[in-house]
Amino acid sequence: MLVVHALWSPGRGPLMWGLDSDRAVKSTSQAVRSARAHPFAAAAEVLTEVHAGKPATAMLLLPSLRTAPLDSPELVRSTPRPSPQRPPALLPWVVPALLVDVADLAEASPRVRYGASVVHLRALATFADDLAARGRVLPSVDFETGQPAARWRPVVTGPDAVRMHGLIATMPPVARAEQEGPNGTAGQDPSRLVADALAVLVDRAVRESLARSASPLALLPARRGRRPRQAPAAEAWLSALTTADARFPADWPVSEADVAALAERLSAWDAVGAEATGPARALFRLTEPPVDPSGRDETALHPESWRLEFVLQSTTDPSLQVGAEQVWSAPAGLQRWIDRPQHLLLGELGRASSVYPDLGAALRAPEPSGWDLDVDAAHHFLTTGAELLDAAGFGVQLPAWWDRKRRIGLVASGQSTPADAAVVSGGMHREALADFRWSMAVGEDVLDEEEIAELVAAKAPLVRLRGRWIAVDPDRLRRGLEFLRRPRTTVSAADVLALAATHTDDLDLPLPLVDVHVTGWVGDVLAGTADRTLRPADPPATFTAQLRPYQRRGLSWLAFLSALGLGACLADDMGLGKTIQLLALEATDRAAPGAAAPTLLLCPMSLVGNWQREASRFAPELRVYAHHGPGRLHGEELTAQLAEVDLVVTTYGTAVRDVEELAAHNWHRLALDEAQAIKNSQATASRAVRRISARHRIALTGTPLENRLSELWSIMDVLNPGLLGAPERFRSRFAIPVERHGDDEAAQLLRRITRPYLLRRVKTDPTIIDDLPEKIEVVQDYRLTPEQASLYQTVVDDMMEKIEDSDGIERRGRVLAAMAKLKQVCNHPAQLLHDGSPVGNRSGKVTRLEEILTEILAEGDKVICFTQFTEFGDMLVPHLSARFDQEVLFLHGGVSRRRRDEMVARFQSADGPSVFLLSLKAGGTGLNLTAANHVVHLDRWWNPAVENQATDRAFRIGQRRTVQVRKFCCAGTLEERIDAMIQRKRALADLVVGDGEGWLTELSSAELRQLFTLGAEAVGE
Repeated sequence: MLVVHALWSPGRGPLMWGLDSDRAVKSTSQAVRSARAHPFAAAAEVLTEVHAGKPATAMLLLPSLRTAPLDSPELVRSTPRPSPQRPPALLPWVVPALLVDVADLAEASPRVRYGASVVHLRALATFADDLAARGRVLPSVDFETGQPAARWRPVVTGPDAVRMHGLIATMPPVARAEQEGPNGTAGQDPSRLVADALAVLVDRAVRESLARSASPLALLPARRGRRPRQAPAAEAWLSALTTADARFPADWPVSEADVAALAERLSAWDAVGAEATGPARALFRLTEPPVDPSGRDETALHPESWRLEFVLQSTTDPSLQVGAEQVWSAPAGLQRWIDRPQHLLLGELGRASSVYPDLGAALRAPEPSGWDLDVDAAHHFLTTGAELLDAAGFGVQLPAWWDRKRRIGLVASGQSTPADAAVVSGGMHREALADFRWSMAVGEDVLDEEEIAELVAAKAPLVRLRGRWIAVDPDRLRRGLEFLRRPRTTVSAADVLALAATHTDDLDLPLPLVDVHVTGWVGDVLAGTADRTLRPADPPATFTAQLRPYQRRGLSWLAFLSALGLGACLADDMGLGKTIQLLALEATDRAAPGAAAPTLLLCPMSLVGNWQREASRFAPELRVYAHHGPGRLHGEELTAQLAEVDLVVTTYGTAVRDVEELAAHNWHRLALDEAQAIKNSQATASRAVRRISARHRIALTGTPLENRLSELWSIMDVLNPGLLGAPERFRSRFAIPVERHGDDEAAQLLRRITRPYLLRRVKTDPTIIDDLPEKIEVVQDYRLTPEQASLYQTVVDDMMEKIEDSDGIERRGRVLAAMAKLKQVCNHPAQLLHDGSPVGNRSGKVTRLEEILTEILAEGDKVICFTQFTEFGDMLVPHLSARFDQEVLFLHGGVSRRRRDEMVARFQSADGPSVFLLSLKAGGTGLNLTAANHVVHLDRWWNPAVENQATDRAFRIGQRRTVQVRKFCCAGTLEERIDAMIQRKRALADLVVGDGEGWLTELSSAELRQLFTLGAEAVGE
């Protein structure tokens, strides 16, 4: 496994280098004080297979012993290195490296493990992009290699300065390990590295942004004819700010005197964003008037004035603050901290007045300590002055309510039919709401007309209402009152649902819409509680599964939204039965009178067989057609088939290839299983899905949001097109405010819009799992890779020839050998070939295992995995450790009893490893592993009793959660056929398969050939 590190190399840029765990095992190199080649650093050609870049070298100071460098924390060795006997020292090592584009660091490769230094450099690049996007930059002019150049520099103040200091403080040691100078004895200064990286990355980000946009700077008029011999420096400077090359144009000569004059004119900007280098800075603290003790007329303007206090704040310890009164009255007491505190305070106040000139009035006093403000001046400071001072690097403290300021807005309210009495039909949309009205509210407080009239009469931007200050716009307040006094009109349920789903900026209202409060079924839909207030539904008698209470509620919710024509996202936790709820809905729909078009269900390839089996088991009346593989139907044959089926199951890949044909049909419902497959709205699968029309749409996913809000937008836009607006508007309204700035108001609005269409239940909810634990068994489908399929067929051809030419004990031995080899092929080609080749992406089983473990670990659960092959376990341990960046335990026959007990104890502890791999013989009995609520059987043991004993390591007394058991089985292979035979013989298991695999050896050659033959469905598309 390759471990990748990164650092910022001044003058060169982002540098990537790596360590190879395979080379680490073989390394025996000796180190000396002079720099030598790192013994297990990855070669440049290995790095270029992972990331594009220009080959280079770097000299790094790394913790080392006399024998070799120490392993980085991310490096996983198959054989751990013994603990060092002496403390390590920093020694120089030369490593192959790549000079990369910092944007490429965001593209993670599943083939490597990334160190903390890569994460840090990514964060640094993100910070630079953020500064450029927010315009936190200023242009400058300088000389570089004797030539004038134009640069964009970052302006880092206020919260950005805190963020920058955090990046400096958290820089991993390996990110500053590059040796500075030929005789350097220490790594580089983190402050200098971060500052240098920000300067380069911000300049690049601004230039790229200007190149993409029609910026005024990019549209400077081109000169006609020859350029003058002495062109104005300012024009050359502006041109250099917008081109890829920061140097002044070579054919546009300017004199050094002109450049110096330009730099002088720009010097006023040099102080903007410059960090305070002294011991303290000015802080401005706004205090509000005290509460009127009489409590009378709270909505009227308070007579007392506001005050802006002047304070000195330590730049190293922000909690250390001294008021200006103390600075003037007792400066001697501060001289341990500040040499000349009064001089510093005056200098800071003078600098602040140049940023916010309104402060000038307060500085006329001989010893300024504060500024008394009227309500208008206080409002202006809150809305304008505070932001200016904060951006210039001064401290600002505002009343707590300003950060949580409550907006004045409109509330729509009314009454609809109770949910438990609602008739589930499309006509519900047209139901007229009773007692619909508009009102005005401040935050959650609805105002009466008298309070509104008093607010309007105050005609002030800040008023105290119900004991708290609020900011108001008197003109908008007046127009809001006029809106409330308009005649009422009839409003339907559809109108209210559309109103709640519309962003307030898109509504023609005098004030923002802050809430929609409706009782009955409309209110339950808007609040996301319809599943709990609707009458639980029961599927028809033909549906054989017994639904749990929460599953019946889910069925009611799905049917309810289906009747309304609204798309639904069922986002239940893994294992709560999303599949069975959708099948129950389909069975219910098909039991109703009137023929309906078929439902089209898209899922990953590995789940096609699972849907077929579950439908056959629980909804046998459903007619299911699997549309995938080279033999799938097209044209008139497909049209005829669709007239005879209820449910069409296909894969996302097939949907992309057949989108023209699938989009030409009318579907009753479009269902998307593992809907995170369309989380990227620009992916081909997402674009194909949007072209398929259906009366109703359902998404099934336990993770509607994994990394960013755009994923939620993509899924919701498929379910209810246009619900969240265009992607650009969604990004500006929700993604940037929530992800970048933690805007709770934007997050609440997004929840309000999406919660009617998203049902999420978790296993930790006692109302969901009060009757658990139970055991849920699933046959886990996957597909072979082409390499596996080729090897599989080769083994079958070779072994059948040998089996047919043998008999007796020899024949039985060859049958068992053939089965063992076919199992190995299904696990991974390298297990059969014994060539020590990397795991990579060569096994469909390993790929599917990674997907399952990703979901399990994301939920914070633990899992035990069984394999009958110790060699397969040895392959998986380093691969999974690197893939999930955590330790993977492995118990097999070679582990001592003491070590075995230690591994079990660690796994059972709350903070122990989350993945435990066990060989079936060593770990199948005698262990208590109730910390796991997931069991995975990687390769099938043909005796079901042995599998059940292994499963019981987790499913036993002491288990408090549902145990989910997955048994890997590839359709079209030996695994599927043996599984089917075991299912048929389960009642006679003790007699027929009680001796393990012995019964298989007695099959005829024809039966064996049928058993071993590779089916077309075994290979992934």
